[in-house]
Amino acid sequence: MIDFSGRASTNPKLDIRAPGNLNLSQLLGWQGYRMLALLLSDIFALGVAWQIASHFNQFYSPIPPALNWGSWLGLPSLFWLFTAATLLFFAYGGLYSSATQWKNYLRAGKLVSTVYLLSLVISYFYDPKLDPPRSLFFTAWLSSVGLVIGFRLSTTLILRQFEQSQAPIPVFLIAPGDRLATLSHVLEQRLNFKGQNTSHYEVVGAALATTAHTPTTLQTILASKAKEVLVENLPDTALASALYWQLRRHGITLRLLPSSVDMLHRRGLPEIFAGLPTLRVEPRFLSSLDYGLKRSMDVFGAMVGVIVLSPLFLTVAIAIKLSSRGPIFFQQERMGLHGKVFHMWKFRTMVTDAEALQAQLEACNEINDGVMFKIRHDPRITRIGCFLRSTSIDELPQLFNVLLGQMSLVGPRPLPLRDVQRFDTWHHIRHQVLPGITGLWQVSGRSDIADFGDAVRLDLYYIDNWSLNLDLDILVETCRIVLFGKGAY
Repeated sequence: MIDFSGRASTNPKLDIRAPGNLNLSQLLGWQGYRMLALLLSDIFALGVAWQIASHFNQFYSPIPPALNWGSWLGLPSLFWLFTAATLLFFAYGGLYSSATQWKNYLRAGKLVSTVYLLSLVISYFYDPKLDPPRSLFFTAWLSSVGLVIGFRLSTTLILRQFEQSQAPIPVFLIAPGDRLATLSHVLEQRLNFKGQNTSHYEVVGAALATTAHTPTTLQTILASKAKEVLVENLPDTALASALYWQLRRHGITLRLLPSSVDMLHRRGLPEIFAGLPTLRVEPRFLSSLDYGLKRSMDVFGAMVGVIVLSPLFLTVAIAIKLSSRGPIFFQQERMGLHGKVFHMWKFRTMVTDAEALQAQLEACNEINDGVMFKIRHDPRITRIGCFLRSTSIDELPQLFNVLLGQMSLVGPRPLPLRDVQRFDTWHHIRHQVLPGITGLWQVSGRSDIADFGDAVRLDLYYIDNWSLNLDLDILVETCRIVLFGKGAY
């Protein structure tokens, strides 16, 4: 048999896509606990949804005898049939095992809907005269979608916190020689606002990108016991997926550092065009629906936030007024969508002449390129301000900016005009979308990002890969960071 390099393979397989041996250590480790937690979350969400549906259905028609085969744990057999089908769809869709798909909340909702719609087709062919109670069907359907997404959001919040206490993930690096040291430092040095290293990656080996497809590199990866391989500038080869198939057989995850063009590829569909392999990227039907839902989510979330948090607003306002002289709120001109300047609101966390004092502190700026201004122990911050900043409570008045349409819940952070004046030309690309209260930059490193270029690259990644699910994922991670203390300064 011939291997990927054209040489005879010493370990022949019938098919390069054939899986390797099942890795039981993954099932017995953190991944197994995560799968179990998600599985129980989904079953519980579906059970609650059917309990709600059964409660409302009792006022209408009962389940027909042809669909009622008994009950278990107080739920009809029809529920267990729907649950089994839903869990199978979830498992096939990677919502339990995949490193990323288990956080795909909207996909979970779509798969639940698929199960219910398929049940209508199946019931028609099973018995065209069979008419399941509409009150039960539609209530169970809508409740299942909402509760599965809601429970998964809550479960993810808890899982991510436990994930931080797990042993570091061993990572093998493949990159050009001048990038290996930089990537290794980025992976292993992630500091929180207390100066503690919060990275959960450990570099266990490295190889030059030019050697990525050699047998020696593969053997080195296997010997290092790496669970993931991070690659930058993967060289071309006759079979582009060669390294992927080799690692897949050994249960090792491959990560590629993509370019902007690679980001675009994920939105394309493979298609043969005039005999050429191409990726077709076209606007989806009702493509404006996603952005409309995002804006609806912004308005609804901001309104609920203002109402629910109004007692906190009052408490913070009193604390600020009693602890230091000056106004309760701080407003500052920030650069928004397409360069439009607006006033962003925050609870005041500094002395009243903080902006005037900043000129004297410029020499202490800890950001390498000087675009932003940050000092870990800023002397201008008040006592109550330290608490408000570490918990991000000072950002809550921006919910009003969201209601005014100046900001979104999720997006690139709007920066002061002082920072924008120091932008390189390419930095302004981030102004092509509505700024947000939180963003990918904030949940990926927050205060420990020392180079503004790195922050902008995260903003551009967000724009390239934007989806409603990505927004939900960022909101969940923001809640985890705020609740469990990896705060800003």
